[in-house]
Amino acid sequence: MRNYIQKCRLLVGIVVGFLPVLLVGACANSNDEPDYYEAVEEEEQEEEKEEVVEVVEEEPEEASKKYASIDFTHWKVTLPVDEDNNGSPDEYKPSQLVNNGYQSLAPVMPYMYDDTTDGSIVFYTYPSTSTTNSKYSRTELRELINPNNSKENWTLAEGGVLEGRLKMVSMTKDSQSSNRYHRTIIMQIHGIISEEDMAKHNFDSNNGPPLLKIYWLDGEVIAYKKSLKDETTSGDALLETSSATWTDIKHNFGSVGYEPFNLKIVASDAKLSVQLNDGTPHVFQDVSLDKWPYENYFKAGNYLVSTEATAKAYLKYYSLTVSH
Repeated sequence: MRNYIQKCRLLVGIVVGFLPVLLVGACANSNDEPDYYEAVEEEEQEEEKEEVVEVVEEEPEEASKKYASIDFTHWKVTLPVDEDNNGSPDEYKPSQLVNNGYQSLAPVMPYMYDDTTDGSIVFYTYPSTSTTNSKYSRTELRELINPNNSKENWTLAEGGVLEGRLKMVSMTKDSQSSNRYHRTIIMQIHGIISEEDMAKHNFDSNNGPPLLKIYWLDGEVIAYKKSLKDETTSGDALLETSSATWTDIKHNFGSVGYEPFNLKIVASDAKLSVQLNDGTPHVFQDVSLDKWPYENYFKAGNYLVSTEATAKAYLKYYSLTVSH
């Protein structure tokens, strides 16, 4: 009996002695589990932090993009292609270009597109589809005072101002003339016969001669202005558009090469003023301007004056504004 009691006391002692060990072990395990979950949570938080950092890093890249300052509300564009096969170069209206619409027009994108590294719009063209009144192709903007009616234009008496900052990027060599490179028209004032004169004379076409053409030629900016061959010409004879009636006089503004430059045209009653950068404006003022019988509209872009198969030109506009 005594031996039995001793055995029971020994067994109880073992159990009682082992309980602290079990409790310590259990506590140790209970302390380990929170450490594990805390580590997982910290790892997930680190991943979330990394994801946030990625988004923050992308924003400055987008913010660093620059865009040209051109409002297309009163401009349509003519392209050097005829993808709709209607026999004329494709055109896109102001309503299709505004609010960055030009950026998503697939037919426009190869010929007029943003360069966000310097805040410009590139105008690319090459000899392809020409207009009815010209054998040359262009990627060029045409002013529309009324975005829905190209027949509404302005007279010299009403006047207008066109200003732009631009740059020739690339021009091919000319193997068919004495010029080193091909030439392109970068700004124009184009004449158009008024609706009144169209009705009066029953003309088939309202196309008039360009009053002012400004070229980039071998790195120089050159203006050509229409003048009467015979300053005594008057009346309806002034509406004769041929070279027998109108010829060109020119002014060379000097070299700009492939650097950005500013160009400003101010049209007023019997007077044209053209200014390159901060130079003294060159003023055309003569009887031919006083007798100019046409209405007018501004044009700006890349009008490549060449049919050579290898010709192509890239021109940039950083800004373009028009006012009346």
